[in-house]
Amino acid sequence: MDGVTWPAGGGLLPATRIPGGELAAVAAAADYAVLPVGAVEWHGPHLPLGTDLILAEGFAAEAGGIAGPVAEAGGAGGPAAEAGGAAGPAAEAGGAAGPRGVLFPAVPYAACPGQTRPWPGTVSIRPEIAVGYLADVIEGIVAAGFPRLLIVNGHDANMSTVRAAMEWVSGRRTASLLLVNWFQLVTPAETTDLYGPLTARGHGGAYETSGVLGFDPGAVRLDAVTDLPPKPKLPVGHPYVLVESRPDPWQGWSGHISLASEAAGRQVRATAGARLREIVAAWVAAPPPAPPTADPLPTPDGPAPTPDGPTAGPAPTGADGATGGDR
Repeated sequence: MDGVTWPAGGGLLPATRIPGGELAAVAAAADYAVLPVGAVEWHGPHLPLGTDLILAEGFAAEAGGIAGPVAEAGGAGGPAAEAGGAAGPAAEAGGAAGPRGVLFPAVPYAACPGQTRPWPGTVSIRPEIAVGYLADVIEGIVAAGFPRLLIVNGHDANMSTVRAAMEWVSGRRTASLLLVNWFQLVTPAETTDLYGPLTARGHGGAYETSGVLGFDPGAVRLDAVTDLPPKPKLPVGHPYVLVESRPDPWQGWSGHISLASEAAGRQVRATAGARLREIVAAWVAAPPPAPPTADPLPTPDGPAPTPDGPTAGPAPTGADGATGGDR
C-alpha cells in the first residue's frame, strides 16, 4: 500500500476513501470490514429520526477502538489519531496493536415494525426488499476482498432481515459474517442496576435515549416528553418474541425518559463498546471457515460432512423488543 495506511494501533479506514487501485492491497492487509445498519424511524419527540443510525455508526466506530471520527485514508494524521483514539486501548496501554478494519457506509433504511410505520418520519422498506438489498450489499463487500464482515446493528427489526441475508451470502461465498446488536451488549440486569426497577429498555426508552446521549447529546430533547410507562412484560422468565399491533400505552415510543442521562449514556457506550471489541478480537483470531459447497451429501464411503451452518453465540436476551418483551 502506498497512500492508505492504518494508524500504528490499528483501527478503521473509511472504505469510501480507498482508491480503487489500492483496494486489493488494503483488503489483503485488513482483518475485517464493518457495516453499520440502522433505520430512519420515529422514536418520539425527544429522539432524532436517525437514532438507530447514530447508535449503529457510533458502535461501529467503537469496534475499532476509536474515540473520534474514523481515520483518514492518509493514515495516522487523521482526526481520530489527533484525538488519541485510533490507536485503541491496547496500544495506549503498551500492548499489541488492535485489529485493522475497513468501515463501509451505513445502510440507512430498514423494514420497520407496524408499531412505528404510521408515525411521522418513519421510512420503512418492505421486508422482502430489505433482505434482498442487504444480501447484495453484504455479498458486494465480501466480493471486494473482505471475507470477514462485522455488521453492527442499531435497529432491532434488522436482526431478522440481516440474518436472512447473511445466510444467503454464506452459502454462496466463503465468508465469516458476524452480527452484533448494540442493545444486547448490556444485559437487562445491568440496566436495572443502572436505572433502577422501572423499565428502561424499549423503543425510545431511557436505555436507548441514554445511548444516543452517549454519542450525540445535542440530538436529544429530554424536555420534549414526559414519562410514558410501557406495557408490562409477561410475568415469565423465559425468552419469547411478542409482536403486537399497538402495545398500549404507546405513542410510537414508550418509556421512563426521566431516567435517561448523559452520564448513563457514557457508561452504556463504554460498557457496550468494550464488549464489542472483545467479540471482534476473538472473532478475528478464530480460524476462517471452509468454502461453501454445492456437492450432494457424502455417500457412506465418502468423506465425513463438514459443518455448513453459522456458529451461534449465547441465545439473545434483552434485545430491543426481540426477547423478554423489551418493546
